[in-house]
Amino acid sequence: MGPFAWGLLVGCLSSLVLAAAVVFAAYRRIDRLQRRARQAERLAELGILTGGLAHEIKNPLSTIQLNLQLLREDLPDGEPFTTRIVNRLTTVQKEASRLRDILDDFLRFAGKMELDRRPLDLNRMLEDMVDFFHPQAQAQRVQLRFQPAGGELVAPVDERMLKQALLNLMINAVHAMPQGGELILSARRQDGRAVIDVIDTGRGIEPQVLGRIFDAYYSTKKGGHGLGLAISKRIVEEHGGSITAVSEVGKGTDFRIELPI
Repeated sequence: MGPFAWGLLVGCLSSLVLAAAVVFAAYRRIDRLQRRARQAERLAELGILTGGLAHEIKNPLSTIQLNLQLLREDLPDGEPFTTRIVNRLTTVQKEASRLRDILDDFLRFAGKMELDRRPLDLNRMLEDMVDFFHPQAQAQRVQLRFQPAGGELVAPVDERMLKQALLNLMINAVHAMPQGGELILSARRQDGRAVIDVIDTGRGIEPQVLGRIFDAYYSTKKGGHGLGLAISKRIVEEHGGSITAVSEVGKGTDFRIELPI
């Protein structure tokens, strides 16, 4: 076989090897996409089932709460056993209310989020949040401050949903300062995006915990159900934005929201 024939054969073999590699890579990519699609379908079905289950639980739970209240009202006054029964009924009522709150948060987190976006002055919205939250902060010995953006800062957002995300962050910040402290809300424009910071001077978050704080059902607070920060993250991401947290133990935490303008 001459040099030309050998070269042609080597070239053909190289082309076949290259083609086989391309086909194999394409097959793996298609298989990966198919597996992702199947997983997405299973997650969607699971979301529908769990959402329906949560709704079904809420109905009898409302009946339980109502009957507990009726039982309290039917108890005779002045009897020695009344106080003991009322205390037990109060405990059950608190746990039923807590369960209802968990179900409400779950439905907000798992349900479909329909945004009603409209141009909104974020400075004005944050001022409203400061006025609304001031009594709660004052009751916890927390000083609340607002640093507005220079000039008008307008972004297309769902005001109700964004306020819910911020309220979750502010409540989380107050819980991080049981002995009091300072809570700062600030807004600014940076690199063509609106940036909102929720800063506290609390105890901070351990590095090993920081990476999990936005995970659903992860909480380090006693009695917490770990959906507040997860809901805030989902709301921000539904707006096409991002949320991050920077923290230093003993000094505080900065939750930063970035939104497209």
